[in-house]
Amino acid sequence: MSSLSRELVFLILQFLEEEKFKDSVHRLEKESGFFFNMKFFEEKVQAGEWDEVEKYLSGFTKVDDNRYSMKIFFEIRKQKYLEALDRQDKAKAVEILVTDLKVFSTFNEELYKEITQLLTLTNFRENEQLSKYGDTKTARSIMLIELKKLIEANPLFRDKLVFPPLKSSRLRTLINQSLNWQHQLCKNPRPNPDIKTLFTDHMCTPPNGPLAPAPVNLPVAAVAKPATYTPLGAHGPFPPAGAVAGNASGLASWMANASGSSSVQAAVVTASSMPVPQNQVPVLKRPRTPPTNNPGMADYQTPDHEQLMKRLRPAQSVEEVTYPTTRQQASNWSLDDLPRTVALTLHQGSTVTSMDFHPSHHTILLVGSANGEVTLWELGLREKLLSKPFKVWDMQACSLSFQASMVKETPISVSRVTWSPDGNFVGAAFTKHLIHLYAYAGSNELNHRLEIEAHVGSVNDMAFAHPNKQLCVVTCGDDKLIKVWDAVNGRKLFNFEGHEAPVYSICPHHKENIQFIFSTAVDGKIKAWLYDNMGSRVDYDAPGHWCTTMLYSADGNRLFSCGTSKDGDSFLVEWNESEGAIKRTYTGFRKKSDGVVQFDATQNHFLAAGEDSQIKFWDMDNMSVLTTTDAEGGLPSLPRLRFNKDGNLLAVTTADNGFKILANAVGLRSIKTVENPPFEALRMPTIDSAAIKANAGASNAVTSVAPVNCKVERSSPVRPSPVLNGRSMEKPRTGDDIDKAKPWQLVEIVDSAHCRLVSCPDSTDTSSKVVRLLYTNSGVGILALGSNGVQKLWKWSRNEQNPTGKLCVWSIDTWEKRKFVAIQLPAGKVPNGETRVQFHSDQIRMLVSHETQLAIYDASKMERIRQWVPKDMLPAPISSAVYSCNSQLVYATFCDGNVGVFDADTLRLRCRIASSVYLSPAALNGSQPVHPLVVAAHPLDPNQFAVGLADGSFKVMEPKESEGKWGVTPPVDNGLLNSRATSSSATSNHNTPDQLQR
Repeated sequence: MSSLSRELVFLILQFLEEEKFKDSVHRLEKESGFFFNMKFFEEKVQAGEWDEVEKYLSGFTKVDDNRYSMKIFFEIRKQKYLEALDRQDKAKAVEILVTDLKVFSTFNEELYKEITQLLTLTNFRENEQLSKYGDTKTARSIMLIELKKLIEANPLFRDKLVFPPLKSSRLRTLINQSLNWQHQLCKNPRPNPDIKTLFTDHMCTPPNGPLAPAPVNLPVAAVAKPATYTPLGAHGPFPPAGAVAGNASGLASWMANASGSSSVQAAVVTASSMPVPQNQVPVLKRPRTPPTNNPGMADYQTPDHEQLMKRLRPAQSVEEVTYPTTRQQASNWSLDDLPRTVALTLHQGSTVTSMDFHPSHHTILLVGSANGEVTLWELGLREKLLSKPFKVWDMQACSLSFQASMVKETPISVSRVTWSPDGNFVGAAFTKHLIHLYAYAGSNELNHRLEIEAHVGSVNDMAFAHPNKQLCVVTCGDDKLIKVWDAVNGRKLFNFEGHEAPVYSICPHHKENIQFIFSTAVDGKIKAWLYDNMGSRVDYDAPGHWCTTMLYSADGNRLFSCGTSKDGDSFLVEWNESEGAIKRTYTGFRKKSDGVVQFDATQNHFLAAGEDSQIKFWDMDNMSVLTTTDAEGGLPSLPRLRFNKDGNLLAVTTADNGFKILANAVGLRSIKTVENPPFEALRMPTIDSAAIKANAGASNAVTSVAPVNCKVERSSPVRPSPVLNGRSMEKPRTGDDIDKAKPWQLVEIVDSAHCRLVSCPDSTDTSSKVVRLLYTNSGVGILALGSNGVQKLWKWSRNEQNPTGKLCVWSIDTWEKRKFVAIQLPAGKVPNGETRVQFHSDQIRMLVSHETQLAIYDASKMERIRQWVPKDMLPAPISSAVYSCNSQLVYATFCDGNVGVFDADTLRLRCRIASSVYLSPAALNGSQPVHPLVVAAHPLDPNQFAVGLADGSFKVMEPKESEGKWGVTPPVDNGLLNSRATSSSATSNHNTPDQLQR
């Protein structure tokens, strides 16, 4: 083979390697025998793939070529033989001995006999020479050192161990030069030639039609060589070489050749500084990640997106002359357009890690927390519509590695929450492996849709996208991958590899019909991908070379990024898409940051970022800070923030596990509109008092230890509707269905027709009071502990009380008492009865219940935050209290039979349930009063609870289907109509207006 042919093989090897045709690369290496890839050889040896090892070697040498080759093959086959013996696979060892090692017997018969005798030993390490043989991995490593020495000394491998130094994509460069030369031979060269094939010589179509004379093959010497070549760019999708200044990979060019009409979108381009003729030809770039050290090359182009290429091309052709114009300024904008007035301050209960406004209902905010909880807020009502604590939906479907990580009990946080563009779906990404997709249809329910184990380790970001008009979810994670999932069935559609560090964020976008994804990794690398599994199209560095997020303006025309370096320097920049270069760097960051600065954009005009416990605003067209606000204080050093779609509301995280809503004048009005809707929308629904008899089959829906008969009453929560499982199969309610009184009044339920009720058992036994009550983990059964021990699951002593009313904190490491504090009893009350405690889901706050009070404590400091004492409508002693499963409500039972439903954050009374709802007239008028002794909350449904009674029975209650919840949280200024509402008051150690009932 001639020298040029040999060099051509190296060019092809480079091409295949860049295209990641791994098998083809190594097959050509072996078949040509020109380059021995030591790295590939080492990988196969370490993996013990002996057949592949020998097959690859066979392209360069044979066993009997020389003594070096013989020693190489002997060491490999001896190792294979010893590993079979070590596995006690004598049959395989005999096969290797006869088939592979027999050839060496003709050269050293004594050695072969010694090897054969190893079969007679129980452990071949009994042989003195093999006594130091360790484990398989170590033995392979030792052998590999010896093999490398033998290969380097073998003359047959001389000049085959080093790949010749080539510039990146050299073969493509040569093809580009050839095409440009061919274009010079055209009689009527077009400024934007359409190169469709390499199979025939290029020739431009004449201007008078497609019919053209046959090409004339002129000798190269007959064509005059131009004295100079102009830089590529005047007629191609690239700027001149000097225009890019070291950032050669232009976004316009890689999108220009993307085929949006196909699911396999075409290739990407980079700039070229190669000298080419005046009428140069843009040609196709390889559909893989371009090397960062590539000086650039031209590219083939597809005709499908010529118009998009023209619009994005930074250099203009002679056929398309456009002139730069300044961006039209927003008319009459002012600082008042920015949401800077604090409208609301709300407590989430755990550090807020992510927020997103509903795309059309602009006062609905989705919040993710550090405790794994996903919450939906209606800001106008200052109310949590629902909350979803983290839970693995199907542990059996998860990988063993994830199940093992769950055993470690490392806290799982929400890394990202997001709405789908139409607002019908909610996505949540978590710091361990999983994403959850929920269906949302305007009700107070998020229905489980998909649980996907998306990545190994943390899922760092997620977003919805519509490639090929198909709703998908894009995710990225610590495993350095970006993945695309079908949002309907959870099937993985694409798997993008190429980042060398964990992927920090993603930004799906589209230009006309070209769909693509930006991704950033923690090493500061930015890449761009088309939906084609063919590698990244852009590879350049973010300012700061660390964590960065990217987003587009609302109109999709301007690209921004914000990030922080490891040294704490923050960067907010606008990008020139066409050149892949920074267009504008915004100033105003003053402090070194310990984390990553977060930002957002709104109204196609403003940028906002959180830094130094402030929110800083910029005009997109001005590098200097426009204004700042500290939101009346209380912000963390690096607050997270999120605008709603209209830009009139801004959610900002606070340092005390909550968030604030900042608003402009329009935003304030939108909140008031939701808070005070038209009266017609608030009419009470007509309540049908007719009882509905359930079939006998429903009587077994609630179980206890012993068989009992359950009386299922009207709209019972244990009817066939799966409400007990925490979700409803019926049509979700919309916001208009929720009853809100104007002015606000406490909801009082005095009739069983006004809620859903089930009684167990039908008969009562006053000699066995229900002293403890427990839902099963599945939420479909209740275990009741009777005072006579008949229905016990665990036997608890009835005198287990704390008459002194002390709260104690214990160390779980040593079980030593760390601290205790006496609860603050109302004046005139003596310490008596039980004191019970329960942690909030945030593991910080704690509910304390005593017959004299309900109280919320900060467990870390053992300080009381709020207190409620029985009076007015609920004057009787408290018998029991418990948090709902999402810690948003407190259910409290009273010794006079009443049940109170309180807001967990404020201890304001939302609803009173009278004893007449669940007790018969006989029980109400009997000589021995019947009242609840204990209350238990459903583990999945926050609006369902059960009470255990003094007559040995228990009741399961939840609101009517049409209501969906127990009352409405009283607003700060609720306009109460009568003095009865004073029973909803709560006191606080901090006498601020927000914490007192008015």
